[in-house]
Amino acid sequence: MSTAIEFDRVSKVFGSGTSRVEALREVSLSVQAGQIHAVVGCSGAGKSTLLRTVNGLERPTSGRVVVAGRDTTALSGKELYAARQQTGMIFQQFNLLSARTVYGNIAYPLRLAGLSKDAVLDRVEELLAFVGLTDKALSYPSQLSGGQKQRVGIARALATEPQIILSDEATSALDPATTAEVAGLLQRTNEEYGVTVLLVTHEIDVVRDIAHRVTVMDAGGVVEDGTTYDVFSRPQHAVTRRFVSSVLRSVPDEGALATIRRVHRGRLVQLHVEDRETDQPFLSEVARRTGVDFDVVYGGVEELQDRLFGSLTLELLGEPAAVEAAVAQLRVSTTVVDLDAAAPPAPSRALRLAEEVAVGA
Repeated sequence: MSTAIEFDRVSKVFGSGTSRVEALREVSLSVQAGQIHAVVGCSGAGKSTLLRTVNGLERPTSGRVVVAGRDTTALSGKELYAARQQTGMIFQQFNLLSARTVYGNIAYPLRLAGLSKDAVLDRVEELLAFVGLTDKALSYPSQLSGGQKQRVGIARALATEPQIILSDEATSALDPATTAEVAGLLQRTNEEYGVTVLLVTHEIDVVRDIAHRVTVMDAGGVVEDGTTYDVFSRPQHAVTRRFVSSVLRSVPDEGALATIRRVHRGRLVQLHVEDRETDQPFLSEVARRTGVDFDVVYGGVEELQDRLFGSLTLELLGEPAAVEAAVAQLRVSTTVVDLDAAAPPAPSRALRLAEEVAVGA
């Protein structure tokens, strides 16, 4: 797979003296051609600044940005303009021309590129059909919903048949249902036109649904980078874990743990769940070998990129030595977080049942 965009030790500084701000700090990153690559981070992380260095809207203070094999930081004038024709951009606030119709907004970059009237007509009609706005060709932006405006923005970005689409928080001004529709359209853009999409967003659910790869930024630098599956199933950095936890509900927070402990008195452990190369039922095997019973008290499994991952919180019930043996055997098959490592030994099921009978009496 070839590289569409290469960021080579890119830094960007705004201002000087006491007002000096390092927006980007030596960012090195590769975006593979034909993929949807998401860049996420909190406000001020530097993700939009990074995006804007691709088409020269921001010039790096140092470092290089190589787009389709060309160092765009070395271009200016007509060369930079020509390079921008291969890069479409979708904006958060749509940036449509209010005095032009939907047709006119999509046709505008084509006319600037010098296409004939017939060629413009054919391309605009194709894109209107693609984004589902054929019936809105003669409408003005003021007559459109937010989702429809962003569809026009996507069509306009595709007008000159770019190799790369830059999406700067394209869904953040939309309601959840419309966000899903626009995200789906970006996915179709990638799949049907083969366009590389560099997606900047703070909406981690959009990333989960459509991205192939994720880069997490914080304070101007990259803190984590990997496939979407790896980043979601095994987040390494605290910032990544915070983002991922906002859409995944398989790990109990402290409040949920407190509730679980009020009801369940056995040893609590968390198991990491992901695609396995074997279909052997290791939980039941461990229970059978050690004589330990278990209950699933929290968790869930999700599908991402046709693979499964998640977390299960188990209550282990049995004699202390048997529970220790069970935990050790579970670690052979998966990652285990022992939530009660320092807790007193769990009572046996027989003792627990006896106590419940006594209370009931």
